Amino acid sequence: MRTKHHIIHKTLGPRAGQLVTTLHERRRRVFTLADAGDITGLKMASVRSLIRTLVGHGIATRLKSGLFILVPFELGRARVYLGNPYVVARELMGGKAYYISHASAMDLHGMVTQPQLIVYVSSPAPTRGRTILGTEFRFVRCKPKDVFGTTESWVDKQEQVVVSDIERTVVDGLKQPEYCGGLTEVAKGLSMRRTDVDAKKLVGYALRLRVGAVIRRLGYLMELCGVGDAENLAQLRRELTPTYDLLDPVLPREGNYIARWRLRLNVTPEELQAAGRT
Repeated sequence: MRTKHHIIHKTLGPRAGQLVTTLHERRRRVFTLADAGDITGLKMASVRSLIRTLVGHGIATRLKSGLFILVPFELGRARVYLGNPYVVARELMGGKAYYISHASAMDLHGMVTQPQLIVYVSSPAPTRGRTILGTEFRFVRCKPKDVFGTTESWVDKQEQVVVSDIERTVVDGLKQPEYCGGLTEVAKGLSMRRTDVDAKKLVGYALRLRVGAVIRRLGYLMELCGVGDAENLAQLRRELTPTYDLLDPVLPREGNYIARWRLRLNVTPEELQAAGRT
C-alpha cells in the first residue's frame, strides 16, 4: 500500500517527503518556516520554495506569513484546510502567554448551544485580529497580572490548548459580555454548568479582578441561579460601592434599579431564567 510519504516522495521529491513525514512523527500539524528549515537542513530561500510547492499541491495550507498546516491526506483533493481553530489560535500566539477565553472558552466547557464563529483569545501581548479561511480570530488584551484561572484542555486526540477554567470564563463574561453574545448568554452558561461551578473560586476570581461591575453582576446571577451560599454572597456584597452599573452593558440604559446589588436591570429576571431553561 502506498503511504502519503511515498506519494509525496515520488511527486515532489525526497525533501518534501522527509519534511511531511517528520512533521507527522512529531505530531506537528501546524509548523513554521523555522521548523521546516530545522528538519530539512535547507537554507531559508530553499525552504520557502519547498513550502510554496507543498501549498501549491494542496499538501499544506498557509495560515499566515511563516505559519502553515498540513492538509490531512484523507481529505483527498481539498487544497485548503484550517484544522482545529483553537490549535491555530495557540500557534498564532507564537509562544506568548495566552488563553482561550469568553465565548470560545464557553464552547470548550459546554456552556453554549450555538456554534461559535469567532475564536476569542486573551493575552497581555498586543496581537492583531485576523480572519483565516472564514474563521475570525479576535484577541482581547489583558494585564499580565490578570492571567490566572486557566487550565489545559484537550481539543482533539493530540492537541491541548490553554483555556480559562469555568469560573474564570464566567468572570470574563461578566466583565466583557460583548465577547460572549451578551449577559444573557453568560447567565445561560452559568446555569448550564451550575452544579460544576466552585462558588468559592468564582467569588475569589471576581474579588481578585477588582472590577465593581463584575462583582455586582456576579452576585446577582449567583443569587438568581442558586449558585453558592449566603457567605459567598456576603463576600461580594461587602465590596459594593454606591455606584450603579448596567446588568448588561451591551443593551440600552433602561430598566429598574435593584439596590441589593447596585444594578440597573436592563434584562429582566424572567428573561435570564428563560434563557437558562433553553
